Amino acid sequence: MSIFSCHFRLVPLWFVMLMAAAAAQDISLTAEGDLRWFRGNMHTHSLWSDGDNYQEMIAAWYRDHGYHFLVFTDHNTLLQNERWTDIDANKGGRVAYEALTSAFPGDWVVRRQVDGRQEIRLKTFDEIYDRLAVPQEYLLIQGEEITDRFRTLPIHLCATGTNELLPPTGGDSVLDVMQRNIDAGMARRERTGIRTLIHLNHPNFGYAVTAEQLMHVVGENFFEVYNGHPSVHNRGDDTHASTETMWDVINTWRLTKLELPLMYGLATDDGHNYFETESGQGAQPGRGWVVVLASQLTPDALVESLEAGRFYSSSGVRLTDIRFVDGHLTVRIDEEAGVTYRIDFIGTKTGFDETSLPAAEDPGKAEGLTRRYSSQVGAILKSVEGPVAEYPMDGTEIYVRAVVTSSRRHPNPSEPGEFERAWIQPVMRPTARK
Repeated sequence: MSIFSCHFRLVPLWFVMLMAAAAAQDISLTAEGDLRWFRGNMHTHSLWSDGDNYQEMIAAWYRDHGYHFLVFTDHNTLLQNERWTDIDANKGGRVAYEALTSAFPGDWVVRRQVDGRQEIRLKTFDEIYDRLAVPQEYLLIQGEEITDRFRTLPIHLCATGTNELLPPTGGDSVLDVMQRNIDAGMARRERTGIRTLIHLNHPNFGYAVTAEQLMHVVGENFFEVYNGHPSVHNRGDDTHASTETMWDVINTWRLTKLELPLMYGLATDDGHNYFETESGQGAQPGRGWVVVLASQLTPDALVESLEAGRFYSSSGVRLTDIRFVDGHLTVRIDEEAGVTYRIDFIGTKTGFDETSLPAAEDPGKAEGLTRRYSSQVGAILKSVEGPVAEYPMDGTEIYVRAVVTSSRRHPNPSEPGEFERAWIQPVMRPTARK
């Protein structure tokens, strides 16, 4: 299959048009009037799947660390029905149990004895919501990590806002698996009216997904450009493209060849490990998040803002203002004393070199690798040192996005040597088509 062919599926036309319109219009993202910035994590695991802590403890951690919302996304499961776990045999063990009973004393913890072993009942989403959520201050959202694969390649997608399980669909190829799961999610959204948002997780986990595969998925307009798990290879390596490189390749080809809307980039924790270790390793919380501008802290309002591009992603840098007016993209940082910043504006211009080469000489290996593209794809168009920067489009840009890099190293990085960053979503002019 040519990388320029497109798959037309059952995704509603209104959804594709909505995403395209959102990317092309002027935006002014600042907390004024009834608009507020809401910080949240959209990828979380608990003892309901392969995390090592109780879900109420995880919810309390995010609340206590300044988050406004948290999405529970355990693997192929919802926090529903009755489930029990062995106190000593689960991943958190006695340490997690003692922390839970200390934080939630009294009759909150329900125990039983089974064959001489002590078990605890895991709380459901509704129970945790009733105990910890605070209207317009702290929101918990039921989600799911749809955990699928093609052969040995892991293909995972997160659903934000769902009250029915979305079972993995399988498929005949990596692209087919992604597309079938997206189609199923969109069909569920159409049927129920629940505004579920589905995004692709960690494409470099197992190096399962290439830019050429992801660019073709219709209805998938979000992926994790930053994932806090140390095993997902955000940076790639000598053979594999980084997630940021993939982002630029995807958007360049979607806008110029495939007539598909922009792909937005999310930052998430993918938290599994909630207890400190001497090495600091593991998928720990607090590494990456999104900051969404909305008038209300509700699932529908958050998804609406995400789909309109009214958000940025971060691993530590805070922004006060993002504007795209009359072709000028302006970024303003909520600067901290003693910290310096570099703002890079990145994009691809019309007339770019379209040639690409396989990333390996062996055709069998090359098929599973993102191709190598010209430096004109995702080029740095302008760099500014300081807390405020503006990029004026001259009409030749297909899209422009921005990345802020802080001089402060990430206090708990997923990969060595990380600096705190923020990712501003790509924007485009309505006429920016090749």
